[in-house]
Amino acid sequence: MALHDTKKHNTKPNVAAIFGVTGLVGRQLARSLLSAGPGDIDVDDDWKVYGVARRRLPEEEDEFRGHPGYRFVLCDLLCREDVEKKLAPMDDVTHVFWLTWAAGFPVDTVECYDENKSMMGNALDVILRNATGLRHVSLQTGVKHYVSLTGGSGDEGVMLYDEESPRIDVGRNFYYGLEDLLDEKLPGRNVAWSIHRPGLIAGCSRRTFYNFVGSLCVYGTLCKYLGLPFLFGGTRRCWEEMHIDCSDARLVAEQHVWAATRGGPRRGEAFNAINGEDYAWKEIWGAIGEKLGVTGGGVSEEFVYAEAMAGKEDVWREIVEGNGLVKTEVEELANWQMLDVMFRIPKKMLVSRKKIDSMGFKTRRYGALDSMLYWIDVMRKHKYIP
Repeated sequence: MALHDTKKHNTKPNVAAIFGVTGLVGRQLARSLLSAGPGDIDVDDDWKVYGVARRRLPEEEDEFRGHPGYRFVLCDLLCREDVEKKLAPMDDVTHVFWLTWAAGFPVDTVECYDENKSMMGNALDVILRNATGLRHVSLQTGVKHYVSLTGGSGDEGVMLYDEESPRIDVGRNFYYGLEDLLDEKLPGRNVAWSIHRPGLIAGCSRRTFYNFVGSLCVYGTLCKYLGLPFLFGGTRRCWEEMHIDCSDARLVAEQHVWAATRGGPRRGEAFNAINGEDYAWKEIWGAIGEKLGVTGGGVSEEFVYAEAMAGKEDVWREIVEGNGLVKTEVEELANWQMLDVMFRIPKKMLVSRKKIDSMGFKTRRYGALDSMLYWIDVMRKHKYIP
């Protein structure tokens, strides 16, 4: 059964289906549309929100529980039967925000490509058949659209990639499959769509595979508890030079809403979604450590997070219990392999936000350090870290 209208006088209510609502941007997007918490963005109209995810947050962590405009939908998007059962009643959806992906296989593999395309295909088939008032689909991918970390990339001489940069012919990037699926299914319908490409996302979640701030928070907390130095484990080049743009989850969420509601963007238009500020880890690492209560950090090319943090599960449980934190396991908040990759990126994934700025996107510009410190505070607010 569809949600009841929360704005009776609006003849065309906005109804969002957020796929990946428990993730970094999904959680912030729901929070912003429902005006349910910190970091709210300016939203002109009332929204109803279906939050779709494959796993449910515990009741004590679900900040939207009881909100009259929100309904959580537990759904396995790879199961066609479950998709039909759970999504068919969502016949009042006007805006789809696709922020999820399947991490069952390594990226750039045929299996990862096929799995992610199947997920979106299952959902779109049901939504397009039943939600006759659908107006916009917003797809989130990332700046890995421009560079392969497993082989060669496109133009090695490019300093800043823009939205017109060509696809790279390496591996099977599932981002391309999702874009092609929208090109296949949406033309001929009165539905617009946009594509958003963030960089390294700073946000708060316990349901995100690539949770950068969560990983830093757990690492810093373990260092403080064990009396270890807060080391940057990576290459000196990544320490001294910027290799990837930072994207605050608040900015990315606001960009999704802007594109979906600004009066009809061209169909299939892509936008980079980045903070737009230059930074180097050597410039902000000390301040991050200070925020987490640790010092003594520096760059170490020999330090590997996956090795140094292995076997710390019992220590983390002690920290959680001793500080009355939300009960989590290390792997729910931290991804050590991600840190090892991010701090050893062989290719620079730097992009331009000139296009969206020129089109009137008037969001605040966040600094990388400001983003990190803000989301560390949110992690503490939610009692994920002491």
